[in-house]
Amino acid sequence: MIGLSVRTLQRWYNDGSIGEDRRVTVIRPAPANKLSEVERQKMLEVCMRDEFASLPPSQIVPILADRGEYIASESSFYRLLKSENMLHHRGKAAPRNVHKKPTSYTAKKANEVWSWDISYLPTTVIGQHYYLYMIEDIYSRKIVGWEVHLQETGEHAADLLERSVWAERCVKKDLVLHSDNGAPMKSLTMRAKMYDLGVETSRSRPRVSNDNPYSESLFRTVKYHPRWPSEGFKTLEDAREWVKEFVSWYNHEHRHSRIQFVTPNQRHAGLDRVILAKRADLYQQKRKERPERWSKAERNWQPIGDVELNPEQHKDAA
Repeated sequence: MIGLSVRTLQRWYNDGSIGEDRRVTVIRPAPANKLSEVERQKMLEVCMRDEFASLPPSQIVPILADRGEYIASESSFYRLLKSENMLHHRGKAAPRNVHKKPTSYTAKKANEVWSWDISYLPTTVIGQHYYLYMIEDIYSRKIVGWEVHLQETGEHAADLLERSVWAERCVKKDLVLHSDNGAPMKSLTMRAKMYDLGVETSRSRPRVSNDNPYSESLFRTVKYHPRWPSEGFKTLEDAREWVKEFVSWYNHEHRHSRIQFVTPNQRHAGLDRVILAKRADLYQQKRKERPERWSKAERNWQPIGDVELNPEQHKDAA
């Protein structure tokens, strides 16, 4: 009859009686510390004085305190000005930019979401670097495109993207290309090439490396490789030859820990399910032969499934 369940009344029961109505829709009395209309008007009059018109509450309240006056707290001033739409950015400095987290994309198969970046390759000359351009498919972790150049330009990036897209046969296939906010990534040449190829743009927040984790992880693998020349590369040709050998090893021999220890090329081609199924059958067979050696379940060899980029804000890739 009163619109409440017995369980609700039990929760409200305290010290032998039922207290106040705790529903969010109930009309509650005004709090005892609420500012009166007279106090609100007095605060507005103070804020609109010529001497305080260009000052924030953090300045107004201490000045009033030095004069022996107290009207309300600093937070009360801020709340009042905000409610009256009088709290705005002022001054010569530009307002602080608030960068939203990048949209999340889910890759359900190869060639749906790519990530790319540019990194330094040291040389034997102090202060001189080569630039490694590298594109990775986040679903399979395969390096689908790479180049090494003397400069960091949008033209080189656009040429690499075009060759990679044609090599993977994904022109006009709703491909998403994620990157940071570097100059080559935002150049007009790169954006025009992406538009021509039907590639959608996805960008990280400025100075937030976590928004591009796949490329960051890949470059760490590159530079911590056992054959990485710590003394630097002597020539551009040496750098290109080394990266070529690394990419071949990474795509065809390296069993990646994040894709159940199959090679990126195997997952990219869709062979990982068959390989992992054979591993699972082998483990089950060996467990049947010697069950006393298996105190727990056999190792999980299931494919990892879909891969998400920045999963806080979800959106399908295709």
